[in-house]
Amino acid sequence: MPALLAVLGPRIDKWQIVNRRPADREHGFWRRTATAVMRRPVITGGAVVALLVLLGVPFLGVRFGLPDDRVLPTSDPVQQTQQVLRTDFAGRSGEPVLVVAPAGTPSPQQVASYARQLSKLPGTDAVQSGAGTFAAGRQVAPAPGRGFSSPNGQGFWLAVTPAVESMSDAGKALVRRIRGTPSPAPVLVGGRAAALVDTEHSLASRMWLAGLIIAVAMCAVLFIFTGSVVVPLKAIVLNLLSLSATFGAMVFVFQQGHLGWLVGHPIVTGTLDTTTPILMFCVAFGLSMDYEVFLLSRIKETYDVTADNTTAVAVGLERTGRLITAAAALIAVVWISFISSGVTFIKMLGLGMALAVIADATLVRGVLVPAFMRLAGDWNWWSPRPLRRLHDRVGISEHEPFPPARVADTSAKAGM
Repeated sequence: MPALLAVLGPRIDKWQIVNRRPADREHGFWRRTATAVMRRPVITGGAVVALLVLLGVPFLGVRFGLPDDRVLPTSDPVQQTQQVLRTDFAGRSGEPVLVVAPAGTPSPQQVASYARQLSKLPGTDAVQSGAGTFAAGRQVAPAPGRGFSSPNGQGFWLAVTPAVESMSDAGKALVRRIRGTPSPAPVLVGGRAAALVDTEHSLASRMWLAGLIIAVAMCAVLFIFTGSVVVPLKAIVLNLLSLSATFGAMVFVFQQGHLGWLVGHPIVTGTLDTTTPILMFCVAFGLSMDYEVFLLSRIKETYDVTADNTTAVAVGLERTGRLITAAAALIAVVWISFISSGVTFIKMLGLGMALAVIADATLVRGVLVPAFMRLAGDWNWWSPRPLRRLHDRVGISEHEPFPPARVADTSAKAGM
């Protein structure tokens, strides 16, 4: 990029379509916005917080699932086939829950007793085993010749056909009941419903660690950059608030089925893909921190020179206005294009990321940041004395702050 710019030189603006005017740092749009917000920070900030909380309320009722045929459009033959099974052949739309005993040689009577117990579980349609097919606690078909035991005589397996949707709460409950039923040998439980149960457990058991890594890393980097412990905490809270509103919108549109025309009328399953919100969280959080660093760099730069928190916020917002607006617009357009996909979770990723970027670049940057920093005042830059000494040694900055004497000299010369 530097080499290309050096070759182009002033010719880079040769075919300029729109005549740009230099930014007015004294009376620009973003400075006027920040100043207006900081006049009434409680009212403006409170209104936006209330709006984001309201948008995030649907997320309290989120239900997760794994993608199945219904992520495809209704015109797809795979989806049409599964839908016929789902509506016209009750009990045949759910994928079997596979119960496998890798080792052990129970008698046919023990296998039959186990299959009979499984067939009595709520949510079970039938159980196929080497001892026969069972439904509602009684045998309905004879034992097959082969196929349900290992060739070496060690181990066996059963197929539990559910009477409920595999990717539903009832499907997950069936898996838990199967795992809780005594068996004649140690068994493993698989299938799509079991995969959903284990995926949710795996994600939930490690979610706290991922969140801790993100929070600690972000706080450390922003502390080294600003010397403050308040600013990193503010950034975390505002990002979480913005993302909660985005996730609430995803539940409202894709789980509850509102505003389907906006995203091409996807099939509503009553669940969200388990992994997509996690991906959205990580990507959106990273993008939000990019904007945060851009903005804080200009605010901190002005505060180091003027020691005036209100002026620093207004000037910082104005100086980064065009940069962040252009970047957010470009990224939002890219994500919005994902809505044209025929796959539901791609649509959800595109709409969710676009909303996250737009909310961060408008409501968070334009209202919440100046409102919070106005209320906190000089406390924005506070840190305990030991951490302050640490920052003096390892802190980073884009510039060398003017010493007080030079600031006074510069101001005097400007007055002259």
